[in-house]
Amino acid sequence: MPTQSKEFDAFYVATAKRVVATVYAMTGDLAEAEDAVQEAYVRAWQRWDRLMREGDPLPWVRTVAVRLAISTWRRTRNRMLAHFRHGPQADLPGLSADRVALIGALRELTAEQRQVVVLHHLLDLPVEQVARETGASSGAVRTRLSRARKILGERLADATVPSERVVSHG
Repeated sequence: MPTQSKEFDAFYVATAKRVVATVYAMTGDLAEAEDAVQEAYVRAWQRWDRLMREGDPLPWVRTVAVRLAISTWRRTRNRMLAHFRHGPQADLPGLSADRVALIGALRELTAEQRQVVVLHHLLDLPVEQVARETGASSGAVRTRLSRARKILGERLADATVPSERVVSHG
């Protein structure tokens, strides 16, 4: 048993921050991402022997964390909609203007589009693995990526163009 515990601890230390970042990028809510990821690791620990026999446990943990976060998001949809209407909190520490623009643009995607963008572009997973993790076909993943890239391209281009106001001093 001590070996199992050490293996799990090493796995957790090596992967947890990236899984939190992944789920945060998909949900836009750090607290919910952290909660979902912690619950996913608890569930992984409960199945650790089976997960290790099946191979790499990381896709399983990431999938469970995403599903938990999406489930939480659905249960709290009204609160999230109010958050989207009023924008992000003004006092978020350490967020650059680029990161704020990216998070805002990601929020404009559907949950499915956001999920494939994060898995493919932020985690560098191939389309086929994204399809396996999301339960979608490779074609559906490609379509979601294409549509998401178009939306992100438009939103991020808008965010980088400085707004110019002409003031007349008549």
